Amino acid sequence: MKNLQNIRILFVAAIAIFCTTTTSAQTAESSNYDQKFKLGFGVSGGIPTDGDDYDWALGGDVRLQYDLSKRTSLTLTTGFTNLFVGDDVPDLGFIPAKAGFKAFFWEDQFYVMGEVGAGFAVTNDYNETSLLWAPSIGYAGKHIDVSVRYEDYDKFNTNQIALRVAYGFEL
Repeated sequence: MKNLQNIRILFVAAIAIFCTTTTSAQTAESSNYDQKFKLGFGVSGGIPTDGDDYDWALGGDVRLQYDLSKRTSLTLTTGFTNLFVGDDVPDLGFIPAKAGFKAFFWEDQFYVMGEVGAGFAVTNDYNETSLLWAPSIGYAGKHIDVSVRYEDYDKFNTNQIALRVAYGFEL
């Protein structure tokens, strides 16, 4: 548990360093950048890393992205995620609602992103709403976005490492 906490602290520190360096290095090119919206549809699969309650996760999402500059974006993400349990125990399905900040750091294609929001349980009479936060690192091309994220759920007694593959386009 101590190692997991140290990993969380290091990941948050790395995101802070990347965000600080990318937001302070503005050039004349970025001041003429045409700000725009993008929309992406993704599928993700994950493996819970804490607790024995869930075996695996599968989800789909929709992400709206607003580019502040060539290297920074704001995001809103929602969708549906199901945490699967083996045998006859009911699964947990929830709707995440997250806001985030994405910063590109290498060749305007590799990025780090941090999201925070809530997970609203919608299946099996589970009435909890969980705080969730999700740092991630990924690659975004013109239409394809692939990322790996750590997602922590405050009330669902687990967290996960997930791979997301998405298709996106400009609006």
